[in-house]
Amino acid sequence: MDVVGTLTRWQDAGGVWRVVARTPAGTTVALCRCDGGEEVDRVTSADSALLAFLAGRTSSDD
Repeated sequence: MDVVGTLTRWQDAGGVWRVVARTPAGTTVALCRCDGGEEVDRVTSADSALLAFLAGRTSSDD
């Protein structure tokens, strides 16, 4: 699964993503609607590309 691609497409479509957990096992990101922020899905990954993409960010608003 290309998590960075998923987050990028979500953001490009107007959605918001938020980091909800960072653990040694991986980072969990919530995918939220643009009209009120309701969470619709979550992705979890320990992929180094995801960690580089996030680079300390906590949401797509950062």
